[in-house]
Amino acid sequence: MASPMNEGKEVKSEIAASILPLLKLVTLTLFGSVLAHPKTQFIPRQTFKLLSRLVFVLFLPSLIFTHLGQSITLQKAIHWWFIPVNVLISTAAGCILGCLVALVCRPPPELFRFTVIATGFGNTGNIAFAVVGAVCRRRGSDNPFGPDCYSNGVSYVSISQWVSVILVYTLVYHMMEPALEFREQDDGGGGGGGGDIVEVVEDSGGADLSRPLLAEAEWPGIEDQLGTEHSKSPFIARLFLNHSTISESEIPMEDPGDQLESISCLAEPRVLVRKIRVVAKETPIHHILQPPTIASLLAVVIGLIPPLRSCVYGGDAPLGFVTDSLTMMAGAAVPSVMLVLGGMLAEGPSDSESSLGARTTVGIVAARLLVLPAVGIGVVWAAEEMGLLVGGDQLYRFVLLLQYTTPSAILLGAVASLRGYAVREASALLFWQHICAVFSLSFYTIVFFNLLLSYI
Repeated sequence: MASPMNEGKEVKSEIAASILPLLKLVTLTLFGSVLAHPKTQFIPRQTFKLLSRLVFVLFLPSLIFTHLGQSITLQKAIHWWFIPVNVLISTAAGCILGCLVALVCRPPPELFRFTVIATGFGNTGNIAFAVVGAVCRRRGSDNPFGPDCYSNGVSYVSISQWVSVILVYTLVYHMMEPALEFREQDDGGGGGGGGDIVEVVEDSGGADLSRPLLAEAEWPGIEDQLGTEHSKSPFIARLFLNHSTISESEIPMEDPGDQLESISCLAEPRVLVRKIRVVAKETPIHHILQPPTIASLLAVVIGLIPPLRSCVYGGDAPLGFVTDSLTMMAGAAVPSVMLVLGGMLAEGPSDSESSLGARTTVGIVAARLLVLPAVGIGVVWAAEEMGLLVGGDQLYRFVLLLQYTTPSAILLGAVASLRGYAVREASALLFWQHICAVFSLSFYTIVFFNLLLSYI
């Protein structure tokens, strides 16, 4: 039986093991905030945007490629199936909590969808990579999650990123379109509630230098890539609810060669089918192959084919020098991510007042950072009882729990700027969420370590 003194040392050791990694991340974020603060301006905003682009195009892909390719095998890929499923479960649970927050806190009607998506869509990318990197900083046998902690952790987060990217291009993109009634008031020259929406749309454009770091922090150039004639209009709402504002030319006609096929589908409501085709055409899913996702795809293909794997990974690999070079660049990913985050937080919330309201803001923060992680513990425990998880891999469970614990994705700010919807609200909410996440992540990391490491 362990003595009280030994038990006390073990408790202190667990707390230190869970808190110290986050303190390192907070320190890096503070460095970024000091360097980018408007009163000091040691480093201008444009430099942080260039650093963000380097993370997106070079550092993060290098990190994913070097670790995912070495870790993945066909058997592991089969066993990791619950990781993307867990992302969907966490998003669905968060959206349900967001609906409850909206019903209880009663935000303005045009921000109901924003409340739901901000609560449901978490940061499963950069923040998760940073937390895993900090937790796995201790290498070798000293790490409580094992000697392969870092490679496995990066692999788990990389797999989850695929689902998140698909959600961004589909669910988030369309959920963040401007409210129809307020945009129509503006189009007709009306005032009232539409004035606030007009101001958001106008402020969100402009040159690259005028864009806030929030719009470039996680996905540089999103407005240039995805901006279309419908990106700042309530296109879907007009298409399905207000027929007079959509011309027939915007709904594609069927080709003459498809007449025979159309006859066999007479049971289908043709107008609805044509409208769905328009929505599919306006969904920017074809932009899914960005540098991090390309790196993930290449790593999976090379890792699953033994001859290719032996050529790229390993000390004796003919192309090992390339992998070593990428490993050196990958080391800059986590520090750069946290510096960019610090630069974003240094800008503070939006200068103009958010119309979301303090009560709704507090509700979203509490639901996302306090309630959802508790739901995640229940989901992961249930999956464990049902035998759905990889046996004996506590890091696997930690990453699953982490998907419920991170704040809302910074990418929401970029999508808000792209769609011209809730730009001020996204800026203010993300600022306060990331401030509060320092404490919530610390608390739940201690809880997760206590739950997981007690079984090792």
